[in-house]
Amino acid sequence: MYLIDLLPSPIHLVNDAFWLLRSFQATRRISQEAQPSPSDFDVNIRTNTGFLPASPLPNLQGPYDIWETALEDAQGLLKLGDTLFGAPAEELAAGEAWRHRIRSMPILPTDVLMEDPMRLRRAHQVLAFLVHFYVHSIPSDSTTESIVVPRSLVAPLMTVSAALEMAPVLTFSDTVLWNWELVDPRLPVTFENMRFGRILFSGTDAERNFYHGSARTELIGVEALQIIHEYHNLPNVTDLSSVSKINRLLERLAATIQDISSSIQAMREEVDPLMFYWEARPWWNGSGSGPDEPVWAYEGVGDMSKLDLSGPSAGQSSVMHAIDLFLDIDHKLQQRRHPAPSKENKRADHGFMERMRRYMPGGHRKYLEWIARSPRPLRNVVQDTPVIREHYNAAVAALKKLRDLHIRVACLYVVTMSHTRPPPTCPVAAVLRRMEREAQRQGPATGTGGNELSVLLKAGRDATTRAVLRTN
Repeated sequence: MYLIDLLPSPIHLVNDAFWLLRSFQATRRISQEAQPSPSDFDVNIRTNTGFLPASPLPNLQGPYDIWETALEDAQGLLKLGDTLFGAPAEELAAGEAWRHRIRSMPILPTDVLMEDPMRLRRAHQVLAFLVHFYVHSIPSDSTTESIVVPRSLVAPLMTVSAALEMAPVLTFSDTVLWNWELVDPRLPVTFENMRFGRILFSGTDAERNFYHGSARTELIGVEALQIIHEYHNLPNVTDLSSVSKINRLLERLAATIQDISSSIQAMREEVDPLMFYWEARPWWNGSGSGPDEPVWAYEGVGDMSKLDLSGPSAGQSSVMHAIDLFLDIDHKLQQRRHPAPSKENKRADHGFMERMRRYMPGGHRKYLEWIARSPRPLRNVVQDTPVIREHYNAAVAALKKLRDLHIRVACLYVVTMSHTRPPPTCPVAAVLRRMEREAQRQGPATGTGGNELSVLLKAGRDATTRAVLRTN
């Protein structure tokens, strides 16, 4: 190799010179208008809680005690309907007595709750957990093609959900973002002082640790939200100082994504796959979560077709959506990028990510919409500024590695576990019945929303790969 081979080509010299000229011109431009603050969207970067509230949700009081008491009683009393085949008569009777109590509850007004956003969120959380406790505790032998969810839960849940602008069903917010309390209320809100799994379906360590690990990734992701905020508040994106700042922001973003990957990897040591799959995960399933699963009928609701009732999913993580939108990952295959999507990519659910945003609180969804409508899209800036591409591609590469890891974890916790036997805590008769029902399932393993898991995750990984920009 000769020395001349190491020098930039003439066209690159021209491009770099043109960019340098633009950067000097940019220093004379007037700074852009002030951008909205994340706090305008109920995103807490000042308290370092991000999409988590700055303090735990308070218990409901007064007439709403009836909901809180029902939820407290459900934990430890109710079991999955799939595990009740051959159960003692008194155990079956106790579950039916609880469900009868739910059906007999008065329909409480929600006007007072509208005055306090924190109480409004708690109402959604409690009611959504009660709905899933009600549906999934019904013995599987007694379920039909549809399950009627009583009006006593449905009416207030629909009103509260409309106020919060989110789905009237259990969501990632209910199970992770809002599902914590302080270990010591006298101390500040830090990850070490937060106890996750305030509400549990199964009471297992696997469920609690899953919520704990999921929340940890959300809190790590607050750094990504800070990076996005700093980027959008740069006076411009073309002068030398700003370009240098963008490169540093992208370095921080790549490191943050790597930290999220490390957190996901740690969950493999914290969450028992067998207990997760058989004891915790079934409680999260929503309406019609599989071809043979019953659909839910909300009593008093006429048209159910427009309701989002899939249940919670990691796909509802607002932090991951924010990173995707900031880096402009094209999950809907709307952009012409390299390499071309595979046949498997094309048959994936391209609307999944957008649909998952409907399960988020309205403020969080509006924050993501604001990132998507940015007047200075990062990817466009990177395309116009060659010296940023290496750092942008490094962040995309880190995100691609994260999705590779997610595929492996999902394979272990869902695909592999779908071929195992239920844990020994389940009665023998129920074990045989659950295995029989599992064997009758058609097709590959699905996520809690009923999507074909491997196809969906690989499509997300490949969409991330296509975001890489050529450097020559």
